[in-house]
Amino acid sequence: MRLSSAWTAVVFLLIQGASRACTVKKLGGSTGRFANATLVRLSEFLSAGYKKGVRPVKDWRTSTIVAIDLMVYSILNVDEKNQVLTTYVWYRQSWTDEFLVWNPEDFDEVKQVSLPTANVWVPDILINEFVDVGKSPDIPYVYVTHDGLVRNYKPIQVVTACTLNIYNFPFDVQKCSLTFQSWLHTIDDINITLMRSPEELREDKSVFMNQGEWELLHILSNYKIFSVDNDDYYAEMKFHVVIRRRPLFYTVNLLLPSIFLMVMDIVGFYLPPDSGERVSFKITLLLGYSVFLIIVSDTLPATAIGTPLIGVYFVVCMALLVISLTETVLIVRLVHKQDLQTPVPHWVKYLVLERAPVLFCIHKKHRLCSRLSSQASDLEHYKDNNYGTGKVVFSLSGLSFRFLIKPTQFTFLFQPSAPSTTPVRLAEGSASTTEKAGCSDWGCPPPETPPRPSWTTSCRK
Repeated sequence: MRLSSAWTAVVFLLIQGASRACTVKKLGGSTGRFANATLVRLSEFLSAGYKKGVRPVKDWRTSTIVAIDLMVYSILNVDEKNQVLTTYVWYRQSWTDEFLVWNPEDFDEVKQVSLPTANVWVPDILINEFVDVGKSPDIPYVYVTHDGLVRNYKPIQVVTACTLNIYNFPFDVQKCSLTFQSWLHTIDDINITLMRSPEELREDKSVFMNQGEWELLHILSNYKIFSVDNDDYYAEMKFHVVIRRRPLFYTVNLLLPSIFLMVMDIVGFYLPPDSGERVSFKITLLLGYSVFLIIVSDTLPATAIGTPLIGVYFVVCMALLVISLTETVLIVRLVHKQDLQTPVPHWVKYLVLERAPVLFCIHKKHRLCSRLSSQASDLEHYKDNNYGTGKVVFSLSGLSFRFLIKPTQFTFLFQPSAPSTTPVRLAEGSASTTEKAGCSDWGCPPPETPPRPSWTTSCRK
């Protein structure tokens, strides 16, 4: 009895093995040069009756879980004016296809095979921020393992919209997001998850080209479920790419030249105000700064939202140069004010020097002023005929008056006269020089006495 049962089991196993071999032979029944090609037999086995337009699940209630991953390879362009970010990323996604399953023992231990992407079902996961089709290479194949895991790895040139804040240019840090989600399928059909942990994704810079203008800081991930009409819910995975600009180029070419020009403007204040070189120096600096702004205008980012802080800095520097030039012009105007004014009319001199003292009960002042006026005319004649500095000394009522004449000004000094001089009486309206030796027609030289307190009045022509 036991022997018959054993023989029955052996016969059953032989029949089952023969039927399986016949099935595999029938599916891979290629003739000619592909008769013994394992991959060809496996491809025909997987494609037999496969429907790529149907979600690959046996139970329609089962959701297809798509695991995605992102690695930034390069930052190609950051367009501040159009608010567009162009990056080159390595995108990976994988899912389970329940209809692409086989036994490796039946196909010479083949555990994975590459199949055309056009022949298998692919989830419709897109990037929401897409604004243009990049020049991405076409990868026509996917990898399929014997347990139905499909891996779709491909590089993508991503041209996405991004809100760029350029206020701190060139020391700015930008944060742009890439949102992956199924455009049509709800979370009941397709769900999204990460292929790696968020910590590994954050610090992964293994493939990033770190020699450009922008530096990759980290990549953050955020999973979210949202609904548009409170009926159907969708799953999305958002990656936040955080990049920072390297400011060395802009510091050397924008900030340092501007700082040097402003320092030269400050140094220009050490030039004498009455020299014409100071005004021309300021004008040269202003013109040079204007040319500098024209050259760097293409380098500065331009947006309709706001102006970068460095642009405000350039405008303030230009305003300071204009104020400095205006201040220099005013100082030169004040220095040469006496030279630019017309002489005082004679009737004004008559009113002030002759009539005004009488109105204020100054009985002797008008005579003194008349005498000084006549002496001033003589001093004009003396200055025209003598170069350099001249001196005139005369005495009135016990006071010694001295005029120091220079090409552009004369100084009127008076102090108590020396005992050796003979005063001239003002009341008589005449003046004479002293009899002391060394006196000339213009008066005696000042006595060599110790310095005394004196009152000085300076007048400019």
